[in-house]
Amino acid sequence: MTATLGAWLHDLSPFALRISGSFGIRWYGLSYALGFFCAWLALRFLHKRGMALIPRERLTDAIIYAAMGAVVGGRLGYILFYQPELLWMFEKSPPFWGVLMLNHGGMASHGGMIGVLVAGILISRGGRTESGERVGKIPVLHVFDLYALVAPFGLMLGRIANFINGELLGKVVALPRQDAPWWAVRFPQEIGSGHDANLRTPEQDMALDNLIRDYSLPNQSPGEALELIIQKVQSGSTEVAQRLEPLLSARHPSQLYQAFAEGIVLGCVLWFIARRAHKPGVVTASFLICYGLLRIATELVRLPDPGVSGFAGLSRGQLLSAGMIVAGCAILVWVKRSNTQPISGWVKRAASDSASADRSA
Repeated sequence: MTATLGAWLHDLSPFALRISGSFGIRWYGLSYALGFFCAWLALRFLHKRGMALIPRERLTDAIIYAAMGAVVGGRLGYILFYQPELLWMFEKSPPFWGVLMLNHGGMASHGGMIGVLVAGILISRGGRTESGERVGKIPVLHVFDLYALVAPFGLMLGRIANFINGELLGKVVALPRQDAPWWAVRFPQEIGSGHDANLRTPEQDMALDNLIRDYSLPNQSPGEALELIIQKVQSGSTEVAQRLEPLLSARHPSQLYQAFAEGIVLGCVLWFIARRAHKPGVVTASFLICYGLLRIATELVRLPDPGVSGFAGLSRGQLLSAGMIVAGCAILVWVKRSNTQPISGWVKRAASDSASADRSA
């Protein structure tokens, strides 16, 4: 990225490898793949440490189920929570149905979590032998605990991909042509996103119109011309960047804040809790509470989706996160009162420590 006016001009391409036009290998897809791979490695580690009760031969199944749940749940969650009109949107060109039009909206982390919960229920039921007998049942809360421990890898990588894509923008810290803190970012994607209203002066709006006109191809809409301009910035065009940068506001890199909070902070808290023996459900409850608190805090500097209303000053994401906190507290109280046997933690204790603990018990 290029440093300008005390901020950084976002010039990252969403493509790791662009093959043709809008077709190629995107960082967003790679982040999902890498996140699930890291989760698989973490599950194998937990299994070796004796914490994961899922049979070794089913660890890959557990990740595949979680991946399917995260993708399907994430997409359906976005539609139901943020853009339900996509359910009845149909077009004559592929992919025909609004649900499948990934260029209309994206994924919702809360929906993805619900999908992973469904995957956990399926995994907890075990498998069937050739005779049809079901074997290998596992406490469902234990499976949820394992998914909660490996989730921060994908959450962090997904937020980094959001930053690379220039989506889920943060709040403004400096208007166009104003000096900004060194850590702020100017996103070209803010133009046309619905988050740039009343940010520019009439003169700056005229300069933007001239820029779009200068780079418009015959029979090309302003939106298509703007996309071409952004691509030129991403490909390293200094001329276009110098003309566009003064027309952009500087914003909080909220995607990176959330990557740090949902990945590193949340992960450290959960793995610290899981290091010792604990009842099934404790890690799950801790995930719901900690994620909810961190999400509410980081959304203070993140803009809500355009046209998506909140309530009582809270965004839709904050409201869903508040529900997660309530659910986490309820699960924690229930688990503490239950007589469920604890599951061993991932930290191996020395034999002398174990013997001392047994004598003291």
